[in-house]
Amino acid sequence: MNQYVNKKYSASYKATIGADYLTKEVMVDGRLVTMQIWDTAGQERFQSLGVAFYRGADCCVLVYDVNNSKSFETLDSWRDEFLIQANLRDPESFPFVVLGNKIDVEESKRMISSKRASTYCQSKGNIPYFETSAKEAINVEQAFEGLSF
Repeated sequence: MNQYVNKKYSASYKATIGADYLTKEVMVDGRLVTMQIWDTAGQERFQSLGVAFYRGADCCVLVYDVNNSKSFETLDSWRDEFLIQANLRDPESFPFVVLGNKIDVEESKRMISSKRASTYCQSKGNIPYFETSAKEAINVEQAFEGLSF
């Protein structure tokens, strides 16, 4: 989020408590659109706070660490929780995007292959999938550009 909006990466990681957001203006079909990008806490103890932030969302980005299998294995839980708490009219057609982050870390530490993640996304209705590095600014812009519809 910070890499996309501010073109900055911070090596000192601070877990989100509750939620945080940034805004960015982008051109979509010749119109200036303000994107409000929310980062909700990834820890399960904050999962119940989601209802206040999920309602009214136009898209949901699920991010996992390609070097951490648990973060990948919880994608279903986060997706399902989002769908419940967002109270959507048409949950089947709601747009999701999955980002496999931290691809800058050496390959030997990688736990989730591109193929496994792509297969997961296909099984969930062809959710768009991007492999990213916030640190190296790899595919971050492309992933968010796909959201501005």
